[in-house]
Amino acid sequence: MVIMEPTAAQPAGSCSGDDIRVMNPATGEAVGTVPRMTASAVDDAVTTAAPSLPGWADRTGAERGRVLFGAAALVRAGQDDIARLLTREQGKPLKESRNEIAGFARILEYYASISGQTGGEYGHSSQYGHAIVSRHPVGICGAVIPWNMPAIIMGWKAGPALAAGNALILKPASTAPLTCIRLADCLHQAGLPPGILQVLTGPGEIVGEAIATHPEIRAVSFTGETATGRRVASLAAPLFKRVTLELGGSDPMIICRDADLTAAATGAVAGRFYNCGQTCTAIKRVLVDEVVADDVIRKISSAISSLKVGNGLTPGVDLGPLHSERQRDRLHSQVTRTVEGGYATLEQGGLPRSPDGPGEGHFYTPTLLTGVHPDAPVVQEEVFGPVLPVISFSSLDEAVTLANSTGYGLGASVWTHDSRIISRVCGEVKAGIVWVNQHLKIPPEVPFGGTRMSGTGRENGRNALDQYLEEKTILIRP
Repeated sequence: MVIMEPTAAQPAGSCSGDDIRVMNPATGEAVGTVPRMTASAVDDAVTTAAPSLPGWADRTGAERGRVLFGAAALVRAGQDDIARLLTREQGKPLKESRNEIAGFARILEYYASISGQTGGEYGHSSQYGHAIVSRHPVGICGAVIPWNMPAIIMGWKAGPALAAGNALILKPASTAPLTCIRLADCLHQAGLPPGILQVLTGPGEIVGEAIATHPEIRAVSFTGETATGRRVASLAAPLFKRVTLELGGSDPMIICRDADLTAAATGAVAGRFYNCGQTCTAIKRVLVDEVVADDVIRKISSAISSLKVGNGLTPGVDLGPLHSERQRDRLHSQVTRTVEGGYATLEQGGLPRSPDGPGEGHFYTPTLLTGVHPDAPVVQEEVFGPVLPVISFSSLDEAVTLANSTGYGLGASVWTHDSRIISRVCGEVKAGIVWVNQHLKIPPEVPFGGTRMSGTGRENGRNALDQYLEEKTILIRP
């Protein structure tokens, strides 16, 4: 068992005595341990960050960019090793872990490339004189991230925060912190000053809440469940902190009768079962024109049947386990309540078991539900697992209504070649991002975030830098 000793990414002396064991969800074996830090660790981290912050903030954008480029190179060089660590602690197939680690590097490279765009603007008015808008780092920022995509989501927060000249205190999920620690080490090896990025491990209700309430942490970015997002927002509000919330989703996929049905079915399976369905922007509902519904269902069912479930380290595996027993139990309850309540027909799957029997891992068979009622638990609740509900519609009006029938508004996709349908869906479906004839892809260059219960603020793109910069307007009379 690997013991994760405190590093530059983990302040020493903040452990309360009992460590957190990180377990492999496919085998139940221990992967490593991390300190169970307390709220005092946040105070220590703020104290550690303060002396280094002015020097980091005063560096030019190009100088900060060189550090990010250097870290990205180190991550790419160690991609296979880091990916194996990610699979062992999170459970996803190794090929997905490799892609995620490469994605983290790509995010750093993007923010390194635009790090020089953090300056201000200048203008002149004959009435008011010279106008200067200067931009400055917010200061010490906080981030709380989940276990499902720890490397990518760490990149979404660390990339813009560091490029803008801030310090960042990051709390990963207690069940998947090791990859984040390794990635933070790469940033420090590339020349990031001590204290500018610190990874604190411990319970969210203790360490996470301390980050949200600390008066010297001026911005907080949180990714996770909607209910926890409300808690973070309520804690940060009295201090008027900047808050970015990327929360849950129930993304609809609208398949029209003119779509490439084979491509749509393939996209539905890829967009639902990637990362074992544990992705906020995964396809959570397929809405399909009733004229082609039977054909689409047959294609989806055939594709699901070919998926290989197993330990993420095993070659050829498409789906690993769910991340925890609690996650699996919750998912099975949603499926059971849906089927036994008469809300849907179980076409295939629906079993909480490993590929070869009960086993030790938190496996769940890929599941297809048809004839799903819009009020079904698997529709109205966020489903974080390999379950795909299919609902048919008779008109585009009905499809748009169904797409907007939950309180979420993270992502959506429409599959059609009709420009009039594309225009209407993109305009009327309530979502922060709408894909056309694709789903799930989020390049670092474009802003990403949700509406309604799916959160507020944006990550990715040039917009994300604005979350970590304060603007000051200066008017000069000639």
